[in-house]
Amino acid sequence: MYSTRMIRSCILLLLSLFTFVTTTNSQQASRASVVSVKSGSLKLRAQVWRPKGRGPFPAVLFCTGSGQPPSLDSLGRLFAEHGYVFFALYRSGQSLSSGQGEEVGAIVTRERTKNGDDAANRLQRNLLEGEQLDQERTALAVLRSLPGVDSRRIAIVGHSFGGSLSLLLAAEDQQIPAVVSFGGAAGSWVRSSNLRESLTSAVRKLTTPVFFVYAENDYSTEPAKVLDAEIAGQGKPHLLKIYPAFGETQSEGHSIIYLSMRTWERDVFDFLDKYLAASRSQ
Repeated sequence: MYSTRMIRSCILLLLSLFTFVTTTNSQQASRASVVSVKSGSLKLRAQVWRPKGRGPFPAVLFCTGSGQPPSLDSLGRLFAEHGYVFFALYRSGQSLSSGQGEEVGAIVTRERTKNGDDAANRLQRNLLEGEQLDQERTALAVLRSLPGVDSRRIAIVGHSFGGSLSLLLAAEDQQIPAVVSFGGAAGSWVRSSNLRESLTSAVRKLTTPVFFVYAENDYSTEPAKVLDAEIAGQGKPHLLKIYPAFGETQSEGHSIIYLSMRTWERDVFDFLDKYLAASRSQ
């Protein structure tokens, strides 16, 4: 005969083992893989989060902002939980691509210190429309080739400088079914006529639905208002959400994509689901 204490101990042991296995499997399912993206002479790296299952899945190319991005793990897992492959390229000098070229923000800051605002703004536009856009083009091609990805259903999501890149990339690639720009150009819009001209030209070419996402206390919400109005005036699909101020600083408001995912989660995935589901039926 087994004592009650022994039976309880066995049950607790089995439950702990089940919890361990379940947690381990969950962690393995949400863990990002790393892929190489060769852009010119650079050997860049990207992280990929995948939903559970075999697919083919819709996907998102995520364009990071300038500077060193924070950990993308929570963001990648969120998109995977919603059924999207999440592909985040680290462009030259960023994070996993450290040592592969110089990071764009550092280049522009050095130019601003040495030669002033006008020179820095011209350089920023040249990099935006040149090597930085080239790197995201290459990343998009790699994403389209990945097993388990539905190449007809790839949206572009960008933050800050990456939000600007997302608009430029979609303007030249009519296969993109949707774009989401988080705080795109918020930090540079007011001081750079070069950037304003570049992005205005891009949205005039767009046929892709665009969702502009900002917090009220971002560095500026003018790019959202101006570009959204430009798209609306052409009768193209668009959406603009300026959420209440988040945090206590402009930096926190600008980082709503990372710091307050619950704020925008439902709206963004409703938007993506609508337009990527439509692209599947075509």
